Amino acid sequence: MKQIYLKYGKEDSLLRFHPWIFSGAIHHWTEEPEDGEVVEVMMARADANKKYGEFQCAAVGHFQHGSIMVRVLSFEPATIDRAFYERRLQAALRMRQALGLRQQSYRLVYGEGDNLPGLVVDVYGKTAVMQAHSVGMHVDRQIVADALKAVLGDSIENIYYKSETTLPAKPGLGPENGYLLGGGVDDVADENGLKFHVDWLRGQKTGFFVDQRENRSLLERYADGKDVLNMFCYTGGFSFYAMRGGARIVHSVDSSQKAIDLTNANVELNFPGDPRHQAFAEDAFKYLDRMAPDAYDLIVLDPPAFAKHKDALRNALKGYSRLNQKAMEKIRSGGILFTFSCSQVVTKDQFRNAVFTAAALSGRNVRILHQLHQPADHPINIYHPEGEYLKGLVLYVE
Repeated sequence: MKQIYLKYGKEDSLLRFHPWIFSGAIHHWTEEPEDGEVVEVMMARADANKKYGEFQCAAVGHFQHGSIMVRVLSFEPATIDRAFYERRLQAALRMRQALGLRQQSYRLVYGEGDNLPGLVVDVYGKTAVMQAHSVGMHVDRQIVADALKAVLGDSIENIYYKSETTLPAKPGLGPENGYLLGGGVDDVADENGLKFHVDWLRGQKTGFFVDQRENRSLLERYADGKDVLNMFCYTGGFSFYAMRGGARIVHSVDSSQKAIDLTNANVELNFPGDPRHQAFAEDAFKYLDRMAPDAYDLIVLDPPAFAKHKDALRNALKGYSRLNQKAMEKIRSGGILFTFSCSQVVTKDQFRNAVFTAAALSGRNVRILHQLHQPADHPINIYHPEGEYLKGLVLYVE
């Protein structure tokens, strides 16, 4: 195993169990590792003159050229093999069992939150969808799949690998999507007693957004007798929860016709022939602009990430303010607004301030009913606060 050596004084974050080692913390290596290779991270014990003395292995992780050079898998010497992945997957599974999530769709692995940085695994019925966000996990994908099958046993029949859009563009990487196990075509899964199609072949992320499961359940409690607008609907999750909650009408809007087709298919799975639902393929801002005032008394704003890196943060915050202002101006008096940001670089305070700005500009009296976040199967490693990405507010608009 190749070794990289930290600069003196750059071991503090490692000693606090932060799982990322940045390029600026690395002093040297004796032999340059390849992308995806497992390396030992050597920490120097300096003498009184701050000269390098004895080194010791402080961590083991996947190496990758870039800003984040090592994603730590273990904070002590370890062999990264199938047995290692089985232990980590078993630990992740035990937590989901404690949460009572095994009987529906759930996230089994959430990267750093489950001490497996660079890996995401969502389980939909008999299919596990695996996604790599680092070259190391891409290189180890078959070992991980074998460990996944060993841990989940007969509860899964298919493992689909879906990483073409999540891996960096590197020569020879070849991150093609495909089945690592099985090849089943049953794409209908269950969530809280509702059914939905999962498009893991062509859909966004792993095919469905399991991170909104609890927030959809909350919306269901508010939906009775309401006229509901679900913006950026994608697969229509909030829409069919609203229908089960007794909504009077539900309109779903997304700029993608494929998303609208999937929403219609999911609504039909749960409420065949129900006339309460209509879907529209249209830009969200344009729809809100032409929308008649007081048309809806419950609106959901769940847009894709407006900022995927810090350079886009300023424009993203303006976008959130503009979007929420339009919704607040149009919603009925006494209406409920569910609004979200899934941009990791946008903090809770920044998002709240953007919504505050929207409320002030709308001139409406707005109160916060709930502050929302990602569910328990997307755990945040206490040493890695960057894992907190989903934030939301439920607002009462007079």
